[in-house]
Amino acid sequence: QLQLVESGGGLVQPGGSLRLSCVASGFTLDYYAIGWFRQAPGKEREGVSSISSSGGHTNYADSVKGRFTISRDNAKNTVYLQMNSLKPEDTAVYYCAAEPGYIRSLAPEEYDYWGQGTQVTVSS
Repeated sequence: QLQLVESGGGLVQPGGSLRLSCVASGFTLDYYAIGWFRQAPGKEREGVSSISSSGGHTNYADSVKGRFTISRDNAKNTVYLQMNSLKPEDTAVYYCAAEPGYIRSLAPEEYDYWGQGTQVTVSS
């Protein structure tokens, strides 16, 4: 059974850092594009970053460029999102999603497989 599990969320002060992990089970990530998304209370789910199946191409939302870095280790079947210089407006539930193919955009509708999410709260 194809499954994605996120971890690494938590409470952090503004300016702090977190690294989220997305581990796949039941399938190999080698041939899947991966996206990170977030959803704050009362808001629509938005794309944060995506990475191609090889890791050679990445996309970032303007709101996180220069602060967040997406990476993947296909040998570990894991994708990461390093989040630095966190702001209160980054507070949300963060989800990873997978879709077969080389690369996908930051549009949630392009992804068929989703994790359950991990809460990130940025507050002093």
